[in-house]
Amino acid sequence: MPGRTDSSAATDRPDTAAPAPGTPAARTPHPAGTAPAASTVRLPVLHERGGLARLLPARPPFARQLRRIGPGRVLEIGCGDGDTLAACAPGSVGIDHDPRSVAHCRARGLTAYTADAFLAGPHARPGAFDALLTAHVLEHLDDEQVEDLLRAYVPYVRPGGGVLLITAQEAGHRAGPEPVRFTDFTLLRAFAEAAGLAVRRTYSHPLPRTAGRVLRANSFVLVGQVPRG
Repeated sequence: MPGRTDSSAATDRPDTAAPAPGTPAARTPHPAGTAPAASTVRLPVLHERGGLARLLPARPPFARQLRRIGPGRVLEIGCGDGDTLAACAPGSVGIDHDPRSVAHCRARGLTAYTADAFLAGPHARPGAFDALLTAHVLEHLDDEQVEDLLRAYVPYVRPGGGVLLITAQEAGHRAGPEPVRFTDFTLLRAFAEAAGLAVRRTYSHPLPRTAGRVLRANSFVLVGQVPRG
């Protein structure tokens, strides 16, 4: 995998590159009991909206990104306490390695599982979801773990469905907790293509790329698509 870089693919740039020739498109789900853990990591909560954060409107987590992948059912990997999952379409499902997070989601009336419970449950059907979302998880995994995670869960998204990969920029990366390495546009593209996805768009959110050095909420976003056939 590439090392740490600052991609020139900056803000709201259309991107239609397909996976590199010869890249395997893994479409076989992991057997039950072998799913990779999905981190609960989230960026630190900004209790006081000072500085640049004060200029941003309050909104449901990743609302703009969710609109980009349409109104269908979402499989969220690393759902945490369910703030983003609650904004997803009915029938969406969250997966988290922490049973306490799963219990919290269920107490809110959301559908959530630990990884192995999901694979053993009724929602683990190939192509059952319209999109996959993982936000602020991949930077906390090593390359092999990222590839295993995407290989495990992309098959549960229908052909033509969307995939959103979101990672922290510099300020969020420094804020922790304990990221493995800086995961920018270049690494996100490499991971997406290794999973057999077509990369449709990369952009910086909620502000342009330069804000990521000081704004913890600024993120890299990759919008991918599962091949149709």
